[in-house]
Amino acid sequence: MLVPPVLFLALALIFLWGMGRDDPSALPSAFIGQEAPPLPETTLPGYTMLTDEMLRQPGVKLVNFWASWCPPCRAEHPTLMELSKRLPVYGVDLKDKESDALRFLEQDGNPFHAVATDPNGRGAIDWGVSAPPETFILDGEGRVLYRHAGPLIREDYTNRFLPELEKALAAEGG
Repeated sequence: MLVPPVLFLALALIFLWGMGRDDPSALPSAFIGQEAPPLPETTLPGYTMLTDEMLRQPGVKLVNFWASWCPPCRAEHPTLMELSKRLPVYGVDLKDKESDALRFLEQDGNPFHAVATDPNGRGAIDWGVSAPPETFILDGEGRVLYRHAGPLIREDYTNRFLPELEKALAAEGG
């Protein structure tokens, strides 16, 4: 007889906790404040290979998981092109055919200072990526400051991502 009211109370407390979170739609990352996970050690032919050392160079940088077959990745591509004029944007091509990825970057432009490929998705798992696109803001020591799941477009970009990027740049003095 006591079980139903206790279960109801527990459920109500879980809901109350969920409503009180800063951004209930945000997907938290276990890597916030920690060193970025290792990167895949492959790249596209003719492109600079993204290395772990690049992530530890001074200054704020972005790591973007993308794929040519991903419509939201195509939608955010112009934003990445603009961001790459301000700071290093690194790309990890996820579960893509090499020829498709090359064609995409050739046709739409290459915002990436260096590229890694992740044909099996192992690197994405290590980074906690659920689906492309996902973008990580890293500091000058290679620590993850912020994770943005979804395309960098419209209000999501201006209201969620951009304030975090500006905060990171201000902290680094850039």
